[in-house]
Formats: sequence, C-alpha cells, structure tokens
Amino acid sequence: MERVLLLNNSFEPIKILNWKKAITLLTLGKVEIVDEYDREVRTVTFSIKLPSIVRLLKYVKIKRKTDVYFSRQNIFTRDNFACQYCKRKLNQQELTFDHVIPKSKGGETTWENIVTACISCNRKKAGRTPSQARMKLHNKPCKPKWMPILRITLQFKNAPDSWRDYMYWNARLEK
Repeated sequence: MERVLLLNNSFEPIKILNWKKAITLLTLGKVEIVDEYDREVRTVTFSIKLPSIVRLLKYVKIKRKTDVYFSRQNIFTRDNFACQYCKRKLNQQELTFDHVIPKSKGGETTWENIVTACISCNRKKAGRTPSQARMKLHNKPCKPKWMPILRITLQFKNAPDSWRDYMYWNARLEK
C-alpha cells in the first residue's frame, strides 16, 4: 500500500508512515497534507486523496544519540562500505574489518585501529602493519562525531518523486 513521508514542522524528514496512520494523524489535527497521491480513500461520509507527504503542525524535538557505539555496522558505514586499502565499494557480506596494528603486535579493537577491508586485502595484509605489507591505508581511522547508522537513512526503491524535494544530501533515493 502507499507510504507517506512524515516531515517535522521544520520540513525535516522524520520517518515513513503507512497511509492509515497518516490519515489518523490528519483527522486528529496533528498534521497537514503537503502532497498527495492520485488515489482516493472513501468512507461512508467522506473521500480523501491519499497523502504522499504530511507535515506535523507542532515541532517535535528529535533526540539524537551523541555517543557513537562501536559496531561492525558503524565501522562499515563510517568507511562508506569501501575497503580502506583498495578503495573498492562492496556489499556488507563481502567486507570484513581489519586491525591496522594487528592484535598480535599490541593493536587494540578501537575506532582508531579498525578499518573496513575486503577479504582479499585482509588476507594480503595477514597480521602485518600496512607498511610491512606494503599496502597504503587511504583514510586514517577515527571515531565519528556523527551517528553513522543515521547516514543510511531512507533508502527506497520506487520512492515517489514528490519526496525528492524533502530529502537531504545523506538520503539516497533509488529507482
């Protein structure tokens, strides 16, 4: 069924709703319709075009986590799903993470010592430092100041064209 983009009062995208939830918010007077689909929903007493985008009438402060938790997903996201040695972008299943300074040489499992690597580069490096393996590390690893998991926001197939004006640079819309 149809999806509805929920915007904050400031026109910032918050999340995606199903059309029933959007109509409920509309009838409760909590949102206004910004754009609509051509389809209509009919009841006994009224008919309404399905909303495509709704905006909250009151601003809702979104709580953002400030501490970035250390996880495999966040490492891959920080490194843009690209091997930090050969720069190839790969699927998550084709990636692993690598200790820049190997654990056997005193390296720790920290933001500053872990990078995304493809399986072949990780094998090639094989328990050595990048200089010992004659491999170049393209980006120095560091703890992100932003929440990496939030940068993956809103990847959709067949997203309505009407949403494009409200999506920020970090949202990717795919056809």
